[in-house]
Amino acid sequence: MTDQVVETGDVRPAGPAAGASEFLGRTRELKELRADIERAGLDTLSGRKAPRARVLLIAGRPGSGRTALAEELVRLVADRYPDGVLRARLTDPDGTPVPVGRAARDLLTALDEQAPAGACEDDLTDALRTALAERRTLLLLDDAADAEQVDALLPDTPDCLVVAVSEGPLTGISDVRPCTLGGLDAKSGVELLTRHTGSVRITVDPRAAEGLAEECQGQPAALMLAGGWLAARPKAAVSDLAKQLRADDSEGTALTRVFRFAHAALTTTAARMLRLLALAPAGLVDPQTASALVGCSVDSARSTLEDFVALGFLHAVDSPLPQYEVPGCLHPQLRILAEHHERPADLQLARARMLERTVRLLQACRAITETDSPQARQKLLDMPRALRFPTPRAAADWLRLTRPALLASARLAVADGELDTLARRLMSQLVRAMAAHIGTRAAAPDLYEIHGMVLDVAERRNLPRERAAALLNLGDLDARTGRTTDALTRYRAALDAGREVNDPYATGRAMESVGGAHQELGDFDRAADWFGRALVERLARGERAEAARLYGRIAAAHTLAGRYGEALRNWRAAIAGHRKNGDVAAQARALGELARVQEYAGRPEESLRTCREAVEWARRAEDPRLQAALHLRVAEALERLGDPASAGLHRGAAEALLGDSNLQNDPDACEIRTASAED
Repeated sequence: MTDQVVETGDVRPAGPAAGASEFLGRTRELKELRADIERAGLDTLSGRKAPRARVLLIAGRPGSGRTALAEELVRLVADRYPDGVLRARLTDPDGTPVPVGRAARDLLTALDEQAPAGACEDDLTDALRTALAERRTLLLLDDAADAEQVDALLPDTPDCLVVAVSEGPLTGISDVRPCTLGGLDAKSGVELLTRHTGSVRITVDPRAAEGLAEECQGQPAALMLAGGWLAARPKAAVSDLAKQLRADDSEGTALTRVFRFAHAALTTTAARMLRLLALAPAGLVDPQTASALVGCSVDSARSTLEDFVALGFLHAVDSPLPQYEVPGCLHPQLRILAEHHERPADLQLARARMLERTVRLLQACRAITETDSPQARQKLLDMPRALRFPTPRAAADWLRLTRPALLASARLAVADGELDTLARRLMSQLVRAMAAHIGTRAAAPDLYEIHGMVLDVAERRNLPRERAAALLNLGDLDARTGRTTDALTRYRAALDAGREVNDPYATGRAMESVGGAHQELGDFDRAADWFGRALVERLARGERAEAARLYGRIAAAHTLAGRYGEALRNWRAAIAGHRKNGDVAAQARALGELARVQEYAGRPEESLRTCREAVEWARRAEDPRLQAALHLRVAEALERLGDPASAGLHRGAAEALLGDSNLQNDPDACEIRTASAED
């Protein structure tokens, strides 16, 4: 009955929810809201068709049951909207408004609509309106901070309905009649108490129950806390609690007074855990988070969290994992108590423990995907059992289900405007875990946000080295999502930042990335030039492996420009570099590319000899996939030279290596990853 955290982007089928509703009271408000759906708007009265969706506003203080009323209204009218119900919360539990762009992207994801990664807020809201233009959808926008948030997400079609929940009026949105909530009526308040305490004590002393409901001012959140307190004390009389609340002459709302009373009744350890939940990212908490905050075992934390649910302090999240949420109406109270009872140093330590636990979980989440080597397997086994994931699938599910809390943890880590060691580690491990389980392209929207946070702090704190790193990462995301021009701009800015602090790594990487962007844009001369500048940097620092790889990138750029002589010279330099470095597989790949250029240059016999040499080096590298690809290249060269019998032998050798009779029809299986394509 209290405010509920509504998962952003949640989509539920249209139609009434399964099972009977447990909603209490608010009969008059529901009737008025349903009538308001059919009310003729100002546009209709003036003869114009309504250009946008009708907005119903439910206004009330936190704890008034405003979200519960909105959910009940949605349940009753959802069958009118066959394209489903979308839900988004527009304010974080700590009171921070959710950026409109983030809310729009989550709603688009819920609609299975793909928005460009890195798109600006206007593009995202335009894409959302376009996606909703042909749909008949109901939007529940919970805990709206202001009219601008709601207005930006309004569909441009009268076939949709928006139910907005807010603390006050949304001035600026036309033709909205707010439904303002007070307390529940006496009968509903007593029934809510009965659901928690059982009927015996209420039946024995109905007047005391009515008095308790009055002391709670009919506020559902306060009534639930009072009911939870009574449920935990079967021998306590309803009148005892009513008298104690009546005797409390401290300032504050009914919810504040009942919350303070319930908190005071907790054991010392439980009370401290409850207060520290004010630090939980996005108001979402699990046993691992609670364990780290307090410094207790995970099992003990899970038991205490379940107790908090029974007492009305938390809501259980419908999830395969044990997850809980702090009701939005209680978050300010937790923060006040934490600041009053806990020393700043203790709060800082609890926050650091929580973020450190998150870092270690992310490390384990990524490590479960890297068990090919004995060293990686041993590293995983060395982790505490409580942090390990049994399978890669379990790790991927954890990452998906805890994504909102993980992103909130990243925001919390840089909330004070610093990039300390812990914040850097958290960002790094989050990026790596997402790349390992989701893939860089699929995770691009979240990665843009993460790297954007780092860039924002770096620019505000004038940290050129961190600014260069963030710009390089954002540029890579732009490049991988087809925004090559934007990537080039970021790479150039990263180059300037790297030069500002004389960072050779950032400078060299930025130069190479600028070259790659020019190559993608078809400017092969500039690409070769920038690769050459990066090569000078690598050679000056004695980085022979990177230099050999860059020779290959220069050769590839010259090949694309049709300058085969320059390409051949650079491929030979790359081969010599790989040979000195002892990288046999890279040498084989470079020989295969050299053979390709020789063929382009009109030297088929020379190309065939080089290809055969590449096959031999691939055999020494014990890379059957590379061997197979090179055997196929030899076969193609022999066919062009008029020797189909020998070509057939090489094709057979390729098929034997991979055990795939259709290898020649699988371009991915036959592809040679060249040094020119490596990043």
